[in-house]
Amino acid sequence: MGTRIQASADVSPDAQIGEGSQVWHLAQVREQAVLGEDCIIGRGAYIGIGVRMGDRCKVQNHALVYEPATLADGVFVGPAAVFTNDQYPRAVNADGTAKSAADWTAVGVTVDTGAAIGARAVCVAPVRIGAWATVAAGAVVTRDVAPHALVAGVPARRIGWVGHAGARLEERDGSLHCPVTGRTYEQFENSIREVTP
Repeated sequence: MGTRIQASADVSPDAQIGEGSQVWHLAQVREQAVLGEDCIIGRGAYIGIGVRMGDRCKVQNHALVYEPATLADGVFVGPAAVFTNDQYPRAVNADGTAKSAADWTAVGVTVDTGAAIGARAVCVAPVRIGAWATVAAGAVVTRDVAPHALVAGVPARRIGWVGHAGARLEERDGSLHCPVTGRTYEQFENSIREVTP
């Protein structure tokens, strides 16, 4: 299947859009952004200058992914989620002059393979969301999230673990079990790992 870009989308000619990717109505993809294969950019979403996305990512309607964010393969970004890029946001400098691009350095959010960011969540850069982690809807992430962690709240805190299917793992007999796939996990260092039968 070829690339599909809706006529109302604003895609820079300097952006790279991978084979099979779709950019929907009123979305904006800025200069030097790189989208992998089979990505979906929803209605009204914003992909900033130089943002890097792997294959099979989904950025839902009205999500804002500001540069220099990096998304690995299979990342899900829910509707109206925001990735910030300014640690010390101000419209003006301390002397009252208008702040320009030269007056600050953009910092990014990094999202590892398979992670999911819920609707209206805010990831405050610089943070890293570990592989297969889930950020609950409406959460505000202000520090790194461990792989497979389920975080929620303001500020976001770990409330459990999730497996590869995204379901919250159930604890029994000293192990963690996925109710969807039947896979078993165990705690390991600051995360979990799958236990092979």
